[in-house]
Amino acid sequence: MATWRRDGRLTGSQRLLCAGLAGALSLSLTAPLELVTVMAQVGVVRGHAQGPWATGRRVWRAEGPRALWKGNAVACLRLFPCSAVQLAAYRKFVVLFTDDLGHISQWSSIMAGSLAGMVSTIVTYPTDLIKTRLIVQNMLEPSYRGLLHAFSTIYQQEGFLALYRGVSLTVLVYMNLEKIWNGPRDRFSLLQNFANVCLAAVVTQTLSFPFDTVKRKMQAQSPYLPHHGGVDVHFSGAMDCFQKIVKTQGVLGLWNGVTANLLKIVPYFGVMFSTFEFCKRICLYQNGYIVSPLSYKLTPGVDQSLKPQELRELKKFFKTGKLKSKKPTL
Repeated sequence: MATWRRDGRLTGSQRLLCAGLAGALSLSLTAPLELVTVMAQVGVVRGHAQGPWATGRRVWRAEGPRALWKGNAVACLRLFPCSAVQLAAYRKFVVLFTDDLGHISQWSSIMAGSLAGMVSTIVTYPTDLIKTRLIVQNMLEPSYRGLLHAFSTIYQQEGFLALYRGVSLTVLVYMNLEKIWNGPRDRFSLLQNFANVCLAAVVTQTLSFPFDTVKRKMQAQSPYLPHHGGVDVHFSGAMDCFQKIVKTQGVLGLWNGVTANLLKIVPYFGVMFSTFEFCKRICLYQNGYIVSPLSYKLTPGVDQSLKPQELRELKKFFKTGKLKSKKPTL
């Protein structure tokens, strides 16, 4: 999920809610492209027409239109705990890296964001594995009926560690590429931020795509699933998977599905940015900072530097003449 400049006029829960709703809507609208990407990575589409539209049509005809959104519910549910864990971890790491004077360097801030991303990814990784399993299975003959059934079935049949198959590749990508997402954005406009995020997504996702391909194959492969989960090569580990792909499909086989993945970047972040900004305007209007949720026109006479709680207490003071806060608000 993309990050935005922190706005002190929103509460933490409001920021989390705005980001979660924006992420859920953008995921839902681009879910068919995500499905095509994962199926190409795993190898389910081998032997058939492999273009994004051909794969989508084949899934539609074989399993029905709902199949294009397989795994999307799990992906959306994952957003809120992932964001909450990442925010909590980031705050802890920021405190850890802050010096005695309360200062933190740009590099330390980037490192805190990267570590927080790794923590949230590790904590919620089983849901990502389950999403892959739901995508590659046939809806007409499902092995898993949903998130909880998939979790219990994988745990019972394959053990707890199977829920973290491929997690090391995700951590490796975070360690090396996540800093591209965390550049300074305060001096850019919203449109410039959108263009920068899309460009960063193209670079990071293209560079990390081979690792993501291997991760998806590792997530999908299972002796308990029909056709071993639909993977086109069988392997014993990450390095063996890399070697088998290159040997059987060539180096470009590591980028199977990259076209569909890149096609979703602009609509994904476009919907995410616009939804986040709209939800933000609603929250700012409720907090009393703007005159309407349809624009950013500021409410006359309101100090925009006040935090929501301080502004509410100030309004109470003018109504009742009593200010409960021990901390001065002006």
